[in-house]
Amino acid sequence: MASNTPSPDDRAGDPPAGWSRRRLMAGAAVLAGASVPAVASARTAAGAVETVETAPFPPVSVRSGDARYPDLVRGMNQRWTARPESVQLVASTEQVRAAVQQAVDAGKRLTVRGGGHCYEDFVFNDAVETVIDLSEMTAVRFDEQRGAFEVQAGATLTDVYERLYKAYGVVVPGGVCYSVGVGGHVSGGGWGMLCRRNGLIVDHLYAVEVVVVDARRQARAVIATRESSDPNRELWWAHTGGGGGNFGVVTRYWFRSPGATGTTPGSLLPRPPAEVLLSAVSWPWEDMTEQAVTRLVRNYGAWHESHATAGGPYDGLVANLSLNHRSNGQIGLLTQMDATVPDAQGLLDAFLRAVSDGVGVPHGAVTKAMGEFGPMPEFATPQRLPWLQATRYLGVTNSILVDPTLRGDYKSAYLRRNIPEQQIATMYRHLTRTDFANPNAMVLLSSYGAAVNSVSRTATASVHRDSAFKLLYQTYWHSAGEDAANLAWLRGIYEDVYAATGGVPVSDQNTDGCYVNYPDIDLNDPLRNRSGVPWSTLYYGENYPRLQRVKAAWDPADVFRHGQSVRLPR
Repeated sequence: MASNTPSPDDRAGDPPAGWSRRRLMAGAAVLAGASVPAVASARTAAGAVETVETAPFPPVSVRSGDARYPDLVRGMNQRWTARPESVQLVASTEQVRAAVQQAVDAGKRLTVRGGGHCYEDFVFNDAVETVIDLSEMTAVRFDEQRGAFEVQAGATLTDVYERLYKAYGVVVPGGVCYSVGVGGHVSGGGWGMLCRRNGLIVDHLYAVEVVVVDARRQARAVIATRESSDPNRELWWAHTGGGGGNFGVVTRYWFRSPGATGTTPGSLLPRPPAEVLLSAVSWPWEDMTEQAVTRLVRNYGAWHESHATAGGPYDGLVANLSLNHRSNGQIGLLTQMDATVPDAQGLLDAFLRAVSDGVGVPHGAVTKAMGEFGPMPEFATPQRLPWLQATRYLGVTNSILVDPTLRGDYKSAYLRRNIPEQQIATMYRHLTRTDFANPNAMVLLSSYGAAVNSVSRTATASVHRDSAFKLLYQTYWHSAGEDAANLAWLRGIYEDVYAATGGVPVSDQNTDGCYVNYPDIDLNDPLRNRSGVPWSTLYYGENYPRLQRVKAAWDPADVFRHGQSVRLPR
């Protein structure tokens, strides 16, 4: 996902041995201090001490004909490639500012790439002429002057977790996939396996640095904080779930939990559980009737509905139920439980019994891809693991994104209450269709709520603060010749499930719109979204007019735009 375009949270990639060779080497260098850019102190006109970056290398412009070009004009999803005039590899905020100014002066359409996980063509499309590539801006360090952890926007979740935990024993509650770039992940809200325990990643965002372009078309870097006295505070707020590619180029984030006091770095962000329990079980499709699938989904939904508020021992439990297409062979359930709470094993066992009640004893041997995660037979009996070891494991067990040929499409929904049986029946019909067979087509149910729901709907731009769980409808395939069949299947299941509300999950007593980090351009199409509710409301709810005001204040020339960017107010 591009660092400043909407990004998915929970993908996985390379095998555990590497995480990717470049990232391992970078991570080791960070811990040794080698990959952190030189930082000097400077005094501003107002007398405040500010940090000034020193770039580790000069900017690089890569154009067509350069051997590096093909690798830099595509992301993870092979449906999206581009032919920009240039890709600008940058290594500091000043280099970003200069690249933006150059593009603006030349009248070039620009986009921004970080991790490369973008679900839609918001980075790589036919209109883009300049891509600003942040992938080498990966530094993670403690900023003593701000009393917060500084993270460059090109860093991946690997960079962040490794550095914060090994050096300071703390964490930000971000996504699962090791290779997601934080720029877009954070700006879109960012959730992961610690969300019920510690909230969203933006709930710990203290400040953001953004290269913006003013009405005179001049680029400059602005730092905005959550301090109530900060005149730039609305720009900070817009980056707590307003989505990427809307207001400028994010170059740095700073993290410190609200209410954190003192100067010791280890006290300024949450500490993850020392150990977690991992469980992975499955139900063979050959044993699953429609009644059994309905019971399984209703059990999962009922449990989450009854545990949607924070304050109980299950705040540390997150579970992903993968309703894979029947051709996959199995339905899978992956669960992570905070092992440090009293009777953690008993709580996990009770959860598994509640979900499987009336369905049948789940199997332990997971022999096929279990939705987002690969074969995990070793976790049929829950295993106790150190938190970082478990996080590494989950981050790299998705074999899907290792494949450089894969194409994909995605849709989403938030659930305030359990899924009605009629909607489950519709899912079942599409998941068991015999005229379509793809083991990588699925509906993924993921835990939400608890700490996430302890924040008001307007305190951050992330408006979905009263849901119990959420859904990701997705399919992956290999060749352009399979596009039509997979897109038709995904649109069919989604629009049929929400047929009563115009083909999309409008906000009502059961559902609450869509997740901006799973962007879906079909929401713009009145033939696909027949609800009369615009995509902007599905993503942002009542927060959208405020986001539009931020857009007008900070990007009045609409320099930063894509197919679902925040629109200037009329």
